[in-house]
Amino acid sequence: MAGRTEYEAGAAVADVLPAFADAFPFESFNRMQAAALPAILESDDNVVVSAPTASGKTALAEAAICRTLESGGTALFLAPLRALTNEKESEWERFEALGYSVYVVTGERDLNPRRAEGADILVMTPEKADSATRKHDSPRYAFVTDVDCCVIDEVHLLDSDQRGAVLEVTISRLRRLCEPRVVALSATMRNVGDVAEWLDAPEACTFRFGESYRPVPLSATVETYAHGDNAFADKYRRLYRALDLAQPHIEDGGQALVFVASRQDTVRAAEKARDVIAERDVEIGSRGEYDFHTDAQELQNDTLRQSVVDGVGFHHAGLSKGDKDRVEDWFKSGEIQLLFSTSTLAWGVNLPARCVVIRDTKLHDPLEGEVDMSPLDILQMLGRAGRPGYDDAGYAHVVCDGSDAGRYRQLLEDGKPIESRLAGELDAHLNAEIALGVVDDIEDVMGWLETTFYYARAASAPEHYDDPDSLRDRVSATLERLVDGGFVDQSGLEIEPTTLGRLTSQFYLRLDTAASFHALCERAADSDTPDLGGAAALRTVADATAFDSVSARRDERETFGAVLAGEGDDLEPGNRKVLAILRAGMDGTTPAELQSDAWVIRQNALRLLAALRAFCERFASPRDANLVRRIEARLEHGVGEEAVGLVAVGGIGSGRASKLAKAGLVDPADIRRVGVEGLIDAGLSEGVAERVLEQARALPGVAIEWEGMPEAVPEGENTMAEVTVRNAGEGAPAGVRVTVNDVEMSETTRYLGETTVPVGVFGGDTEELTYEVEVSFPELPLHPIRDRRVVAVE
Repeated sequence: MAGRTEYEAGAAVADVLPAFADAFPFESFNRMQAAALPAILESDDNVVVSAPTASGKTALAEAAICRTLESGGTALFLAPLRALTNEKESEWERFEALGYSVYVVTGERDLNPRRAEGADILVMTPEKADSATRKHDSPRYAFVTDVDCCVIDEVHLLDSDQRGAVLEVTISRLRRLCEPRVVALSATMRNVGDVAEWLDAPEACTFRFGESYRPVPLSATVETYAHGDNAFADKYRRLYRALDLAQPHIEDGGQALVFVASRQDTVRAAEKARDVIAERDVEIGSRGEYDFHTDAQELQNDTLRQSVVDGVGFHHAGLSKGDKDRVEDWFKSGEIQLLFSTSTLAWGVNLPARCVVIRDTKLHDPLEGEVDMSPLDILQMLGRAGRPGYDDAGYAHVVCDGSDAGRYRQLLEDGKPIESRLAGELDAHLNAEIALGVVDDIEDVMGWLETTFYYARAASAPEHYDDPDSLRDRVSATLERLVDGGFVDQSGLEIEPTTLGRLTSQFYLRLDTAASFHALCERAADSDTPDLGGAAALRTVADATAFDSVSARRDERETFGAVLAGEGDDLEPGNRKVLAILRAGMDGTTPAELQSDAWVIRQNALRLLAALRAFCERFASPRDANLVRRIEARLEHGVGEEAVGLVAVGGIGSGRASKLAKAGLVDPADIRRVGVEGLIDAGLSEGVAERVLEQARALPGVAIEWEGMPEAVPEGENTMAEVTVRNAGEGAPAGVRVTVNDVEMSETTRYLGETTVPVGVFGGDTEELTYEVEVSFPELPLHPIRDRRVVAVE
């Protein structure tokens, strides 16, 4: 650190960063920030900072961004949650006011490549950055290779079972693509040195700020409750225990934040807590404040509207943005004293409370069943205890069964080392690097391995990981499996991806799922009557590895048995439950017993169906891809098979599709035929009818013409005819298939405007020849269009 400026606590932002003073919401840096600023501002080295929650790490991220902007570079901020990316967009209007552009790239918005390329600050989740770096050689995502500085917020996300490996490989890939400076920020972690080793951050740029830097001292305990035989009753036992812990702080004018397992639990716990608080005669809330009561009436959620006036609120991702914003503001200002939330609040919004209670240490995951809340989440939630500037101490409590108490006490005493989660997904991520061309020979495989946190952590903790030689053997074995599975071709030392490997990477599939999709397509392609079959497609998706941990309760089994009527009897109960949810969802009739998990399962199934459709286009046929596209559309919109083509029309969802189908209009051709007046007669308003008709006219409108096709052909003779397929609407990829007596003569795939296919007419030993032309659109949920001609053999 020799030769660098030293800053003291209280250093003015205007003195340290005069050109960016207005970008910060405060006027001076605190003790922790001042200690790290020289490494951030006066070095090009990578920096790793571990510091307690609420100690001010965000300001270090902003300082690193300022240094990048000052030198004309582009900064990328990786936020752990999508909600946080949107929050940063709002917060960093301060940078916009200084003339810099901030652009948030998320999966829920259409990417504007021009804005992304011109942005000074990019904000993404690790998952979106993974997607962008995988597509870096496409014009749409080329901007990601121009990043000069990458700030990783909450780098301890590396230890997340579900998301850690994605963050790890994305950072390793980004460093290979454009070598950005990396500034990694984390809550307190035991092995910050391993992260620094991985990122090549020198000792002088590696900071371990302990609990003495926490702005408010934290007292954390583990509390047990009297466990019973009924899980529902246990929830209320834990709630009473949580309220016992929170009550003294509420009575003293403080606030309590209680974390529960699910969105529904936040609502139910808040309702019950209001009753218990009233019974205990605890004074809480702002009952006498007229303005607050008036503002509360503007909430969209009815239950929340009734609850907040009693000083009790709830917060979860399913609330509207306006409701969430109001709840956060009221909690910050004290109108809400008791707030129930899911764990996402701990990662995102800065809402500390004097008392934090974790009521639920287990949660129900639709894809995994009952799972323990991750230690990362536990520590993140506990870290929210204590309000800087308001409290002398923070109080945090974990409520759990006595059998788990020792484990949680050890977590609170020792913290948790950050581990790599790459080993469990090594095959899929190595396949992705090969598919991207990052790895193209055996030496590159080992070189890639050495860029991972997995490798750095293994060197640090060999007792928990393989030694370097064993790691190399493990990666070699993984590569061999990729070659044997057809994902990778190997010739000597050189390796390259196959089409199967590329599709697997493109759709983020597990390898065994990709293999099952490929096998299904091959069976269809090799069949005498090539046809994937809707039942086979749906079953293959339901049996995907992503659903292997889905659990099925007894009441659910009775319900999905009725839905499936014997279909999929040989599947595991969890996968059969998935199949039932998909079957019912296609008709929009999901039974109540299956609804709690249905949304998550449907979203995952839609992703898998999109992948299966791409597999069909490559390995089966356009008609198979079209079948999967119709299944996908039915599942997304909940419409019947007859009317699924309607949802291809912009402005038509399940409601309008149902209305039009009842009037006998079941596809875009019907809409074009009846025009605006017919749509009005079917129940649409004039304005909607005009827009729907315009959208329907933009879709393909197919006409099939036969030329030279005789009515009869003498036995033993032959002639040639032609069939012309014309599209009167906008062009689209289409498969044109010609069969005679159900035997395929030809099939071609092209971007359909107009195409002519020769047809041979041969007088064989049959009495008649039935020719059929079928036009299928693999990317649109339109029913195939068919036309027939019959030729007699005389």
